[in-house]
Amino acid sequence: MDKLYTFGKYLRNKFNKNIKKVPISIPGFTCPNIDGTVARGGCVFCENESFSPNFQKEKLTLNLNSKENPLLKKQLKALKKQFFDTVKIYNNIYKPESYLVYFQSFTNTYAPFETLKKLYDTALTFPDVIGLSIGTRTDSIEDKTLKYLKDLSKDYEIWIEYGIQTSNDKTLKRINRGHDFKNVKETIKKTKDLGLNVCGHLIFGLPEETQEDMLKSVEDTIDLGIDSIKFHPLYVTDNTLLAIEYKKGNFIPISEEDYIDTLVKAIKMLPSNISIQRMTAGTKNLLSPDWCRDKATQMSHIHKALKEAGIEL
Repeated sequence: MDKLYTFGKYLRNKFNKNIKKVPISIPGFTCPNIDGTVARGGCVFCENESFSPNFQKEKLTLNLNSKENPLLKKQLKALKKQFFDTVKIYNNIYKPESYLVYFQSFTNTYAPFETLKKLYDTALTFPDVIGLSIGTRTDSIEDKTLKYLKDLSKDYEIWIEYGIQTSNDKTLKRINRGHDFKNVKETIKKTKDLGLNVCGHLIFGLPEETQEDMLKSVEDTIDLGIDSIKFHPLYVTDNTLLAIEYKKGNFIPISEEDYIDTLVKAIKMLPSNISIQRMTAGTKNLLSPDWCRDKATQMSHIHKALKEAGIEL
């Protein structure tokens, strides 16, 4: 890639509109390697109720085998409130013309099909919503959900965002992911065979990974036929397994220089049809590294490095 192809450019080219993603966090959603289905404690970087009893407000959580959902009314209320509260803020800042509802936190296909259908259908009734983006895991989505989303894609912009993180099975085990890369390949192939849009998430700086490992994950992810990608640095927050390792001196986060160098090389590897949805991330609830605290400064440094590498912004 010699010219930066962002997701915003993709949306602008396709719809000729200013479109924003509205992030949503549904109460009662969890993850199969938090609830014990495939593992306990979540991924090492995941902040969850295993470490902080007040982190997840709902004591009842759903999974693919839940027979009923007493939380549905509360979930629909949260969906509506979060959407309209965020849109109000966005209207004052970005002046968007349309929206994608982004089911972001935890695993947003890890619930009974009828619950998912009700939430997705409701989100699509909101004003100026043109589609959905659904964050999930490759081991937590049923065929009937994929087929339903395929049907929705005839009339709406539908994206599935899979957390790939790395293609290295040793690392996946090390971070307590609960599945291997074979599962990622099989699920994404199934998703793409249905004609659905896929965004893959990769993390740079995972424990014991070299830059060669990280760039191999980029290569393997491109080979999956994804349509878009997100890059994240691994940072340490409290209430995580990683925080325990960091405090013991068993984990050193990636430096900003190494992250940006890896990111630039990764972007150069991307074919021109794969859009970039994220190049970095940060948080205020941070133990380390300090450079992840200020995303605006990160982006300034990234843009400078991209220009120096001959990539047009």
